[in-house]
Amino acid sequence: MAKLKILEFPDPRLRTKAAPVEVVDDRLRALADDMLETMYAAPGIGLAATQVDVHQRLLVLDVSSERNEPQVIINPEILEKDGIAVSEEGCLSVPGYFEEVERAEHIRVRYLDRDGQPVEREMEGLLAICVQHEMDHLEGRLFVDYLSEAKRQRIRKRLIKERRAQTAEAAVL
Repeated sequence: MAKLKILEFPDPRLRTKAAPVEVVDDRLRALADDMLETMYAAPGIGLAATQVDVHQRLLVLDVSSERNEPQVIINPEILEKDGIAVSEEGCLSVPGYFEEVERAEHIRVRYLDRDGQPVEREMEGLLAICVQHEMDHLEGRLFVDYLSEAKRQRIRKRLIKERRAQTAEAAVL
């Protein structure tokens, strides 16, 4: 397994719409395992393939408190959603920022599991929020897109400034 590089906002590759996975094979399962390792190390509760510059409809997550229930979701599709949940979200691609976002409280999702088997499942609470957040990545959307333009630009400018400072610091060392 290998830890992958997570793209950070405003990297334009995060805006790429992911293509459907055509074949669930050992290569895809290895990618999913690498994504899980990357997600746990970050640490995070979800990671979409788009965030590691692979533009396929694949996401991984683990919302368990013990962080021992990894899930692999391939080609997810929301069939139904209802209710409203407002929760504070963060993102591995927007490090250090947390904002309230409104999403559906309950969803019904169809997807393929890590073995390519079809699954249809009801989700609610943190699991539903996490799946919706990661599915947004597959569409080229980020949680900052739900914020005001002014707030999004402030975050963008701060992240760029922080990256420049890190690059300058690394050059000195």
